[in-house]
Amino acid sequence: MGSHHSHEEKGEKQEKGGSGLNTPRGGSRRGTVTSVPRSGSGADIQEPEKPQTSMVPVEKLGKLLAQRSQKEDGVNGVTEKSFTKYLFPMYPELAHQFYAYIHKVGKSKNQHIPTSVFRVQCEKILGMLDDAAIIETYVRMFSVEEEEEGTVSAAALRALLYTSYKLSMDHYPDGPQTCLAINKVLNSVVNGCFNKKDSHSVGFVVRWLEQHCHRLIFPVHRYCVHMLATRHRDISAHVESDGAGAGLELATPVLERARAGVGNLLPPSGAWLLAGTAPPLYSRPVQPPPLPQQDLASTSDPQTGALASTAWLARLVCALPSHWAPLYNSNEHGLGANRFLHHTLNYRGPTLVVVAGGEDLKVVLACPQEWRETHTYWGTADCALIQLFPTFSIVEHAPKMIYLNTSIRGYPKGLRAGSDPRKPLLIIEEGFDKMSFNSVPYSLRAIEVWGCGDQTSRENQLEVKKWQVREAERQRQVKLSAADWIEHPDRYLLELAGRPQYNNSAS
Repeated sequence: MGSHHSHEEKGEKQEKGGSGLNTPRGGSRRGTVTSVPRSGSGADIQEPEKPQTSMVPVEKLGKLLAQRSQKEDGVNGVTEKSFTKYLFPMYPELAHQFYAYIHKVGKSKNQHIPTSVFRVQCEKILGMLDDAAIIETYVRMFSVEEEEEGTVSAAALRALLYTSYKLSMDHYPDGPQTCLAINKVLNSVVNGCFNKKDSHSVGFVVRWLEQHCHRLIFPVHRYCVHMLATRHRDISAHVESDGAGAGLELATPVLERARAGVGNLLPPSGAWLLAGTAPPLYSRPVQPPPLPQQDLASTSDPQTGALASTAWLARLVCALPSHWAPLYNSNEHGLGANRFLHHTLNYRGPTLVVVAGGEDLKVVLACPQEWRETHTYWGTADCALIQLFPTFSIVEHAPKMIYLNTSIRGYPKGLRAGSDPRKPLLIIEEGFDKMSFNSVPYSLRAIEVWGCGDQTSRENQLEVKKWQVREAERQRQVKLSAADWIEHPDRYLLELAGRPQYNNSAS
């Protein structure tokens, strides 16, 4: 078998790869996949004069799956039944599409996949380091059974997006979550891509995902990489776990529970969509701690050695998102400019403003920095205007596209968004009762503001509010002298209310 493996490696084509992380757009790495691990930053760990060999975890996984297939199905190879049962038991749809894809690209002649083909194709997936290659691979994977090759149906894209959503919700920090709005969210995304058409070419769908929500695909890739690199340990130990991927964290923001009876404009599925759409600043994934040096160096224990060989994979998979905190909810705090300002000012971090208008319109304004009132447009390059419903799209992503003015005379009042001041894309009127989006007027139903910074940003904002309350109380309790009271405006208000005499016996 070793000579056969060597023959396969010599004929293997050079592939572009992708990590699913923040690698430069359009960049790629070329070369035969080897066992040389990569660091979390993408730099190669130099190990000179080491012969090129196959990835140990994939080779072990292929042998173990072949053994299970031989024992349970009497087949010399990897069957779909054993592949699903032992690799992706929690996600049969992902297992079916993954198996069908490597079966097709590996040009397997039988219903099962030979062990050597399984190893080669899985190594290619593990070796991908380019974002565009990752997206194209999984789009093709979920459209592998289309009647017309090279096309993607709306149902195929929906299945891919639902798999990403299911993975993210199953690994929610508070436990598996469900969201009643997921069908509406998926329909919005699919309608935004297909625009009432039944199918598109693979290239069109890939370009659309890259432009609007490319990071939604990466959790699927991270999970597949994680399972391909680590599942062999569970199988070899005869531990048939549920396949949930213990310890796997996916970048899904955590939403605080709203008060009973208060409607949320941003359900968990909406947060999942925004996390894959808005610039990375709003998700702020925290990298896991580096692997201890002794674990990397020691290979006396087989399990420790396997951990060392997959350390770079763990860095790609694990990501702990920030906590999205609700700052303002018009259904609870009241809809108005002063209410909006009171709850959003002094929050020194990025925010997402969810605006609901008309019957079904919902747009999100991504503000990358602290809100402020001024007569000019402001904001960094991480500003974005996103339409969630009824069809999903990134409307604009540009700097200096936010405008807020409620007090400066001679300039337009209200909140505006758009890089062209002469024709803003979003306008919320001064009274916060009307709005227009893409020059179409709507009634303003509700507004929510979510803080996407760290916990310190929220704590500092609350401290400023407490200081403002204390200062107002102190100003209100200031004692006035008799001379000051004679000219004080409150004295005239009391007289108008029927109190012409004021007994200042305390002075």
